[in-house]
Amino acid sequence: FELPSDSFKYLGWCDLEERGVGGNQLRCPRVREGPSEEELFLRKEEHTLKRRKQVTDTEKWEKRLQENWENCAELNLSFQDLGDPYQVENFKRILRRLIRVEKLWLVDNSLTDLSAIRLPRCRELNANKNHFTSFKQLPKIPQIQHLSLAENNITTLRGISDFRHTPLESLILKRNPCEFQERYRQLVFSNLPNLKMLDGIPKLPEDCSPPDVRFFYRMCTIL
Repeated sequence: FELPSDSFKYLGWCDLEERGVGGNQLRCPRVREGPSEEELFLRKEEHTLKRRKQVTDTEKWEKRLQENWENCAELNLSFQDLGDPYQVENFKRILRRLIRVEKLWLVDNSLTDLSAIRLPRCRELNANKNHFTSFKQLPKIPQIQHLSLAENNITTLRGISDFRHTPLESLILKRNPCEFQERYRQLVFSNLPNLKMLDGIPKLPEDCSPPDVRFFYRMCTIL
């Protein structure tokens, strides 16, 4: 009889026997590839895992075809709990292959810098609850229309003008330090004139005024 632990003997879904699911068919995959033998040796933990069989070039190519991340159009990679460097690297490896993804969720992954990643077709990106501190740390998303960055640590609006030449329509920056900046909404809309909605609120007439314009004047009556 099979032991209860037998269901956990595979490193990933690609190792399952008689599998028939491709990467572009997965909606919420988990990034759980373990460390390489070299990594285990450097960490002096080579005894913790059984020695893995040598993977041939043919098997590597078959696995790449099975993953098929290049054809993903919609993917949820949220709540990955990326606790080790090898998990982060595998996570970024998948992101680099998402050349056709249009909708992507990366919620609550403790991400700090994805500036080396390019998502050429991404129209909707949800990166809430991460550790981004600047717009410069976001991936390259030239076709972005809807961007959500709530509950990060973005302190200033420096770099937001990089989105001026994108089709960005809605932006969410709730619960970021930059939200408390003086004339916050005016500054955002002055940098992004094509933006239609900020933090769930449509663009208002007062948001279109230059940040340094005063709306109220004191009146003095001389008797």
